[in-house]
Amino acid sequence: MVQDNNQIPFDGDDEIKDEEQLEEEEREVASTVQAGIETGIFEVDVTTEVKSSFLDYSMSVIVSRALPDVRDGLKPVHRRIIYAMDESGMTPDKPHKKCARIVGDVMGKYHPHGDQAIYSTLARLAQDFSMRYPLVDGHGNFGSIDGDQPAAMRYTEARLAKIAMEMVADINYDTVDFTANYDSSEKEPVVLPSRIPNLLINGSSGIAVGMATNIPPHNLSEVIDAIHAVAKDEDITPLELMTNHLSGPDFPSGGMILGRGGIKKAYETGKGTIVMRAKTHIEQLSGGRNRIVVDELPYQVNKAKLIERIADNVKEKRIDGITDIRDESNKEGIRIVIELRRDVIPEVILNQLFNLTQLQASFGIINLTIVNGEPRVLPITDMLKLYLEHQIEVTERKTRYLLEEAELRKHKVVGLLKAIDHIDEIVELIKNSESPDEASTKLQERFGFDDIQTREILAMTLRRLTGLEKGRLEGELATLEANIEKYNHILSGRDTLQAEVLSDLAAIKEKYGDERKTEISDDVATIEDEDLIPVDDIIISFTNRGYIKRQSPDAFRKQNRGGKGVIGMQTLSDDVVDSLIHTNTHTDVLFFTNLGKVYRLRGYQIPEFSRTSRGIPVQNLIGIDQDELVKTIISIDDEKVESDHYLFFVTKEGVVKRTSISEFKSIRANGKIAITLKEGDELVDVKLTDGSMLIGIGSSEGKMVKFHENEVRPVGRSAQGVIGMNLDGAEVIGVTSSIEGELILTLSENGYGKMTYADEYRQTRRGAKGVITLNITERTGKLCGLRAVNGDEDLLVINEEGTIIRINLSQVSISGRNTQGVRIIRLNEGVNVSSFTVLIPDDEAEVTVEEEE
Repeated sequence: MVQDNNQIPFDGDDEIKDEEQLEEEEREVASTVQAGIETGIFEVDVTTEVKSSFLDYSMSVIVSRALPDVRDGLKPVHRRIIYAMDESGMTPDKPHKKCARIVGDVMGKYHPHGDQAIYSTLARLAQDFSMRYPLVDGHGNFGSIDGDQPAAMRYTEARLAKIAMEMVADINYDTVDFTANYDSSEKEPVVLPSRIPNLLINGSSGIAVGMATNIPPHNLSEVIDAIHAVAKDEDITPLELMTNHLSGPDFPSGGMILGRGGIKKAYETGKGTIVMRAKTHIEQLSGGRNRIVVDELPYQVNKAKLIERIADNVKEKRIDGITDIRDESNKEGIRIVIELRRDVIPEVILNQLFNLTQLQASFGIINLTIVNGEPRVLPITDMLKLYLEHQIEVTERKTRYLLEEAELRKHKVVGLLKAIDHIDEIVELIKNSESPDEASTKLQERFGFDDIQTREILAMTLRRLTGLEKGRLEGELATLEANIEKYNHILSGRDTLQAEVLSDLAAIKEKYGDERKTEISDDVATIEDEDLIPVDDIIISFTNRGYIKRQSPDAFRKQNRGGKGVIGMQTLSDDVVDSLIHTNTHTDVLFFTNLGKVYRLRGYQIPEFSRTSRGIPVQNLIGIDQDELVKTIISIDDEKVESDHYLFFVTKEGVVKRTSISEFKSIRANGKIAITLKEGDELVDVKLTDGSMLIGIGSSEGKMVKFHENEVRPVGRSAQGVIGMNLDGAEVIGVTSSIEGELILTLSENGYGKMTYADEYRQTRRGAKGVITLNITERTGKLCGLRAVNGDEDLLVINEEGTIIRINLSQVSISGRNTQGVRIIRLNEGVNVSSFTVLIPDDEAEVTVEEEE
């Protein structure tokens, strides 16, 4: 036979060694156990022991401490508090008792844990801002929505609330099982009968080991309606429940729930997130001021911390426009008053408060409960069904108990009635008996009574021998027979048991039902500030000292040529209005500075002020440097930003540059480089073009050069540009484009102006000196601005004193290039024109015309 060299040969010695090793290990284990028995110390593997012990600890926390039972919605400590108070007679019809006494009873009899933990739980059961339906009626300081702690237990008093009596109702009718307490000296209920659906109406929260629960409270009436619906149709869906019966959580603090999507998900899966929002309203005050008033808070929001958070946001300038915050809350309810500046839009501030504070908060729903001793996450239908099953069981046990009691009592009453019918004979028999036992035996032998009946007869008093007593017993017998029939009917099947439960729940709804506190809105997307602001025409004015404001065009009256104007702005002696633009609240306003940088704001972000107010320093709105001055502001709407448009730049020394507007889509808070300038040069003006425009550049000496914008090829944002006009010692004072109109409007610093047909200006190449556009004289002063117009617009002119005149351009004459024009605005001595802008005419506006005196 050939041996296979790859086969492992059998080694009997190895097997013998293995057996010897096992025997040695067994001897060591036996020795260790014996040593442990003798010393009380056992050696164990620490890894195995930790795993086993931690699992035991975890299950103890999950089942016996942190999670509520699906049947009564209570954790053990809550159940023990309610049961102990009921057993001690601390019911709604009795006086309040010291909380220290309650805590002592609970701790000594049922809950061997810290007194403060028990007291904190007791206090929460009495807080109407924590519990939708408080189970404890507290007397004293039990804490507040500001986070204040309850007073010491030696000061506060409590008793069970009326609705809490429904939790322990029928507990003496063998409706629930009892178990021994921690030292087997007392009995405590495993679960309470809970004739109210406490888990859903009051909710629950807790952190166990590796899991947590967070069940929101609901409205009692809606929950009972939902139980009826589930009983009627076991296949009803969570969506159908939401639509017709149980609309969503109902918090004790009221407030709002935004959208139904989170509720639907939580009801279907047992997990979901809802967004809660405070209820607010806006009060209008005199002088154009507004205030925001908070009436209701989201659930579990600390009012004091909320106010502190709002103040921090104002201090850190994340919210601008709040001048004061006051807490005017009292026993009637919440009232937080937020005073606003006159120039802000209250809806915008409110939206910022929702985004930055707990005026809007989330609630993560986790329907984790104990079901048959195990933790389970339940959809809403299962929670309702399991509660209904518990109530059916409670009702069945109660009815069986009452049936047994009624049958026992009937048996006794029948014996008593028979005894009354033979009373003389029975009395004689008892008199002739030597002992109660002998009397009992004789009664059973003579009349056929059993032990129960004979004991009842022997205990009967003489007063019960009257005819009146016999009538009472006959009436009681009839009642007992009717009750027995009723109990048997209830116990005849599940349908009759369920009908009894639903009838009891209907009575509870009638007794304790109330209206919803929390409003549920339709699905609401995240609201941006801009969504809350109407699109309104505005005029933005800007002074050379950097004050900016917006106003409505209706703030200015239309006047005839030569009018003195109305006071438009109170300026300082060395401050003049530098520029005006006509735009709307939803357009981008670009700020171009003398250093060639650009910043951006939306129109509504510029505060609104009255006609006579200076406005607000622009440094408060955009982050310009200390040596940086805003020279030009223009408005750009979203459509132009997305289309093929350009920004045409002109500097004081005649340098021009054309850049695609797409390079200005995203502008940081600290601005962007718009044009790179040579030393000593400054940016004067910027125009929005479409690639087909004629550009006109005017100089302070009354000349203008006109060329096609394509003469300047597009370059990058940080480029320097090329020569656009040969100034010959003058400075650029303005820029215009052909798209703005067929006429060129020119205005001098002394208030003289005119319109000239654009065709009178010949087109040249860039870099030319230009032609005369206004005959400069001592009377007219230097040219201060020009613009292409159609001739039917309104003209707003501002002088250095801040006076404004508004006229229609139809009142301004059309004349040749080489003329002086007519007086547009009458100026005081030493005062020059500061700026002007052209408005689109509004035929529907009410116009007041003032003739020149």
